[in-house]
Amino acid sequence: MTAAHHLNTPDLFALSEIHGPVLRPGDDGYADEVTGFNLAALHTPDVVVGATGVDDIVTALRWASATGTPVAVQSTGHGANFPIDHGLLINTARMTDVRINPAERLATIAAGAKWRHVLEAAAPHGLAALCGTSTDAGAVGYTLGGGLPVMGRAYGYAADLVRSFQVVTPDGTLRESDPDHEPELFWALRGGKGNVGVVASMVCELLPVPTLLGGGVYCPGEHTEALLRTWTDWTRTLPDEMCSAFTLLRLPPIPEIPEPLRGGFWARVAIAWPGDPAEGERLLAPIRAAAPVAVDTVEVMPYAALDRIHMEPQDPLPARESCALMRDLTPDAIDTFLTQVGPEVPDCPLLLVEIRHMGGALSRPARLEDAICARDANYLLETVGVLAAPPAAEAIEQSTRALHTAMAPYGTGYTMVNIHGTPGDESDRARAWTPEVYNRLRQDKSTYDPSNLLRFGHTVTA
Repeated sequence: MTAAHHLNTPDLFALSEIHGPVLRPGDDGYADEVTGFNLAALHTPDVVVGATGVDDIVTALRWASATGTPVAVQSTGHGANFPIDHGLLINTARMTDVRINPAERLATIAAGAKWRHVLEAAAPHGLAALCGTSTDAGAVGYTLGGGLPVMGRAYGYAADLVRSFQVVTPDGTLRESDPDHEPELFWALRGGKGNVGVVASMVCELLPVPTLLGGGVYCPGEHTEALLRTWTDWTRTLPDEMCSAFTLLRLPPIPEIPEPLRGGFWARVAIAWPGDPAEGERLLAPIRAAAPVAVDTVEVMPYAALDRIHMEPQDPLPARESCALMRDLTPDAIDTFLTQVGPEVPDCPLLLVEIRHMGGALSRPARLEDAICARDANYLLETVGVLAAPPAAEAIEQSTRALHTAMAPYGTGYTMVNIHGTPGDESDRARAWTPEVYNRLRQDKSTYDPSNLLRFGHTVTA
C-alpha cells in the first residue's frame, strides 16, 4: 500500500503552499477538478492539485517525492484512457497562458493551454500551429505524444516544431530542456509522452499559414466501397501538401449533430490543403466524382477554424479509442476493412472508423532525433466508440478488437501513443515505440523517475 492510500492532514501540510485548490474526495469542487473530456476514465485520486503555475507543480512533485505518492497529470482529459486510482492528480487546466513572438514566429505555451488558445493568439499575426483534429485538446499533452496534425503531411509532427520545454522532473527539480541543455530529456519528451516529467510550458515554432482549403465530402454510407477505393488510389498520386482522411461515421440522432448528417451512416473524405485553393479544388475532383455527394463542406477558411474539417464532438463523452499504423492499403486490406465495418455490417457499434493518409513530411527524418516511431507508416487506422451503456461497451470492445486483429497483417505492428487507447500490459504499451526506442525510454525513466512516481496512463517501466 502506498502512502497515498492513507493520507492524513499532516501529510498534506506541505501542499498548503500551493496557490490553487488542493482537494480530497468529498470536498466541494473535487468532482469537477478530476473530470476530463473522456468520461470513460473516472478518476479517484486521494488528492488533486489545481496548479496555477510552475511553482505549484514544483511543490506538488516535491511533496509526492517525499511521501512516495504516485502522480498523474491532466489538462483537458482528451487522452484520459486510464482511470487514476489513488495518488496525486495535478490538474494544469488553469495554466492557459500563450505568448506569441511574431518576429521569430514562436509561441510559448503553458501546460494547460488548449490548441484553441494557441490559434486564437497566433491568428492576428497570420500564424498557425500544428494542432490535431480538435482544437479543444491540450497542446502540451498532444505534443508529448508526438502530435499527429491535420496538416501533418505538409509540415510534419507537432513535436518537430518544439524548441524547448520547461519541465519539472519527479524529484521536484525545475529543468530547462532543449537540444543543448538536457538533450536526453528533450529527446524523451518529444514522442515519449509523460514518462520523465511534468511539462510546465513549451516553446514551439509557428507557421505562416493564415488560411487553408478544408472540409469534408460526405457520401451516403452505401457508397463506402467506391469512395474508399477511389480515395486509396488518389492518395498514391498526391503532392505532400494535400492532407486527407477517409472516415466512416455512424452518427446518433442527437441535436448536437447538424442536419442532414444527424442519425445517418456516412462515408467522408476530409481534406486540408494549404496551397492555392484553385489547385486544391482541381486535385479534389476525383473524390467528388467517386460517389453521390450528399454534403460538401470544403471551403477556404481561416486556419483558426480548423475544427470545421473533422467536426469532432466538443462536449465531454465516454469514449473507447484505438489505432494501428499501416504499411499500405492493398486491395485485400480494403476487402478486409469492408468486411469488418462496411455497409454490410449495419449493427457496427463504432461511431467513427478513420484511415488517415500519412507519408509526406510525416515520413521525413526528424531534424533532431526524437521518440516518434510512426515515420514508416503510410496510413493510420483509428476507431472510436461511445460507451453509452454496458451492452454498448461490450459490443464496442468486440468490434474494435475484431477490426484491429483482421487488419494486423497490413500493419507495422505499432501504434501512436496519443490514440493508442487504454494501455494494457507492458507488451501492449510497448507497441507505441520500436524496441530500441522503448528501451531507451526505460533507461530515461530509471534516470529521471527511478521511484516510478509517474506510473499512470501510458507509461513505460524502468
